Amino acid sequence: MPASSIRVLFAFENPLPSAEADAEVFLTTARYLAPALGGAALHVPVRPGQSDELSVSLAMPVIGAWAPLKPAILRHFACGATLVWRRAFRQAEIVYTRNLWVAWMAIHFGRFVVFDHYRPWPDQIPPLQPWLRRLMTHRRFLLNICHSQYTLEKYRALGVPEGKLVCIHNGFEPARMARPLPVGEAKRLLGIPPERKTVVYTGRVNRRKGLELVLQAARALPDLQFLFVGSYGDGPIEAEARDLPNVTIVPWQAEEALARYIHAADVLLIPPSSRPLLTFGSTVLPLKVFLYLAAGRPILAGNTPDLRDVLRDGENALLCPPDDVAALVDGLTRLTEDTALAARLVEGAREDSRSLTWAARAERIARVMAARLDDPVVTPPGGWTRREHADWRRRSLGWLRHVLRSGNPVLPPE
Repeated sequence: MPASSIRVLFAFENPLPSAEADAEVFLTTARYLAPALGGAALHVPVRPGQSDELSVSLAMPVIGAWAPLKPAILRHFACGATLVWRRAFRQAEIVYTRNLWVAWMAIHFGRFVVFDHYRPWPDQIPPLQPWLRRLMTHRRFLLNICHSQYTLEKYRALGVPEGKLVCIHNGFEPARMARPLPVGEAKRLLGIPPERKTVVYTGRVNRRKGLELVLQAARALPDLQFLFVGSYGDGPIEAEARDLPNVTIVPWQAEEALARYIHAADVLLIPPSSRPLLTFGSTVLPLKVFLYLAAGRPILAGNTPDLRDVLRDGENALLCPPDDVAALVDGLTRLTEDTALAARLVEGAREDSRSLTWAARAERIARVMAARLDDPVVTPPGGWTRREHADWRRRSLGWLRHVLRSGNPVLPPE
């Protein structure tokens, strides 16, 4: 069946509008994917009167979910529980979601499901493993779109069939980089002397992003100006940065203003810390990577399993060992002093970015989704071995101890 004849209901469980990365990924994918389909609609919790406005901006019908906006746990439950009673659900062949509860409800009420998410849930919440395996081996579970090979491998280890797994990276909007500013001009607009070398981080400013490591590097490199763009208030990072004259904290910026900061960078930084992936699990191959690749500025990042999906040391970025301040200082020094190295990395990044747009992502999803609908993967029956059960019990007990000790429901990888 060609994608142009498939009717899809996109189901999103968080209120709009939203500046969160999950909303950007899901809605941008839906917006680019919808024109390739035979019909598309979005089911989402909205405030009264918002549906028409969202329908215009997304170019598809928006169905307000029968769900309260707060609390979040009740909203998520209601989105899945009431979705199956909507006319749009009955008219759709595929429910496209990032929510496991919605996926379960859709399958058990007779619809095919495409699941699109970045988290490696089998590792992060081990007690879910048997349920995840049953869900994702169901005949009507068409596809698990993983945002990184790192995440895909976790589902493969769980026993999800190869034909139900695909890694399709996120993307960027070329229009956001359509009017590049020379670095000197961008610095002038921000009040930074053109000759002063700048290191720019964009994203949430908090302890989960490994910014403590960057503050240590800033102390060792007083001649570099560090800009952290994305502050929401006066948190621990902001407080620690107050005594550092070469660190500037900038509030969260809209797209046009953010591009100015990116163009003012001599180095675009993804903090080389293992904490976002291995401690908190809330960041797996961050969305900023794809925008950075197209920005025309050299990238420095950590050599972590998720980033290696897209970034290659010495080819399109400079990767340094995570959690190593000395390596970070050395990497920043090299990139701000070695113009030939910086130029080579920029060229490699630009070349790679051409295939990493949202449009390219949607095109690939449409192709794979149509192929799976024509030929769903039917999983042969089979259970876990005794060893697999023992490993699941061991890891689940470890998860419980971790939750009781830390209050964090995400288990760090072993």
